[in-house]
Amino acid sequence: SRYETQIASCARHEMEIRVRLGADAEGTIKAIDVYTLSNTGAYGEHGPTTVGLSGHKSIPLYHTPEAFRFSYDVVYTNRMSAGAYRGYGATQGIFAVESAVSELAAELGMDPVKFRELNMVKEGDVMPAYYGETADSCALDRCVARVKDMIGWDGKYPRRQVSGSKVRGVGLAMAMQGSSISGVDVAGATIKINDDGFYNLIIGAADMGTGCDTTLAQVAAECLGCELDDIVVFGADTDISPYDSGSYASATTYTTGVAVMKACEELKKKICKLGAEMMEVDENKVDFDGSYVFYDYDCDEDGDAATADENSMTSTAADDKADLAEKKVSIEDIALKITVFNNGELQVVPQQSSPISPPPFMVGMVEVEVDTETGNVDVLDYVAAVDCGTPINPNLARVQTEGGIAQGIGMALWEDVQYTDKGKIRNNSFMQYKIPTRQDIGNIRVAFESSYEKTGPFGAKSIGELVIDTPCPAIAEAIYNATGVRLTELPMTPEKIAMGILKNKMEAKDQMKENAKTGAKVDR
Repeated sequence: SRYETQIASCARHEMEIRVRLGADAEGTIKAIDVYTLSNTGAYGEHGPTTVGLSGHKSIPLYHTPEAFRFSYDVVYTNRMSAGAYRGYGATQGIFAVESAVSELAAELGMDPVKFRELNMVKEGDVMPAYYGETADSCALDRCVARVKDMIGWDGKYPRRQVSGSKVRGVGLAMAMQGSSISGVDVAGATIKINDDGFYNLIIGAADMGTGCDTTLAQVAAECLGCELDDIVVFGADTDISPYDSGSYASATTYTTGVAVMKACEELKKKICKLGAEMMEVDENKVDFDGSYVFYDYDCDEDGDAATADENSMTSTAADDKADLAEKKVSIEDIALKITVFNNGELQVVPQQSSPISPPPFMVGMVEVEVDTETGNVDVLDYVAAVDCGTPINPNLARVQTEGGIAQGIGMALWEDVQYTDKGKIRNNSFMQYKIPTRQDIGNIRVAFESSYEKTGPFGAKSIGELVIDTPCPAIAEAIYNATGVRLTELPMTPEKIAMGILKNKMEAKDQMKENAKTGAKVDR
């Protein structure tokens, strides 16, 4: 039941993160220090792994400073067990680091966009805080430029007064994630041709709404030169599927996609070999175009010499060339052949594991409207630019991004897990635990800035977890720019904002009184 789900499942890891930043007068970041205290709840299955991402996926967003440090502690508490949730610790770490970066930019009197442009990681940079990997595919700079133009940053930053109590502010945040767990995740893919000419693709990755069945079928169709409808996908079934670590860690398209590519290449070689046998020619001199295995005259060792001067060819040689050029066998005939008088099978089962985890990047910008009397926040416009390598299915990538942003907005403004003093959860239904509806999240616009990741399928990286990471720090910065209230605790409720505005007014009054006293003394 919903009640059981709310009180007896697991929640995201509650974290308290302390960030120290140092920069020179020109705005170049010189030092980053991150300490995370993570609450794993009553059990610790994900305790030591989730906390690592709070630093490893936030610090590397910036050029390697002269000094950086990441340390953490994980504690057991009498609370609901913490588990895996989209973002897996990176969401919390990015909220803290990006908020601190925006605060540092304000201290320096710099536009937060220009501050990030000065310090962000760029393609070709080595990332010591990210396992020493190199950002071989990184369009983060182009993502920043894209969203800045989409939202009209220069005309809206930092704030605009709308009416007596309504003010609008803009904010931004950057994010990175990973593509699988390097050296750990393994994916297998089985592909075989049936006697009717269709292909069966059998995978161990579970499609839990990500659309991986469609995406991986697209990869197979592209490799085999056939139509998407020619690929019949059989999803995860542990009785018959090849081994796959699982649909987690943003691994499916990146890792399983390469396994599918390997499978298709191996299958093409088998198809070409059988087709060559049927045509009674050398298998090294045939090719496959998705419909036919045909004799490729250009593969002939004497092909260049034979075509160099058509006029010098004898009539016999010309006839032989014409006969060879016409030799071909259809994929349907090859598929039928495997059922009779054939001692082999057209099926392969390769595996894939990557020694690296190339990070995708994202930049989000948001415009909010804050009622300074009540503290209420309305998200008016959220724009995002994503570098997930080369998107294989842009439509699926877009809805992944929109869904992740919606979840991030909920985390930023509404979702609040509350406990009693004895650790009993208070939120046992959606009456107590609020999530946003479509009407609450405003306008969401998504763009893609493609890079090319050479280790991924057709240049692709991951996208699944990255897209939840930017809303919390971006909305926090927009609220600050609109009201002067800098919030560092989630969710950012109207009460916290209203109390922050009141506190700022009281401090301003006290400062005015102090200035008046100082001025009076000077006059005397």
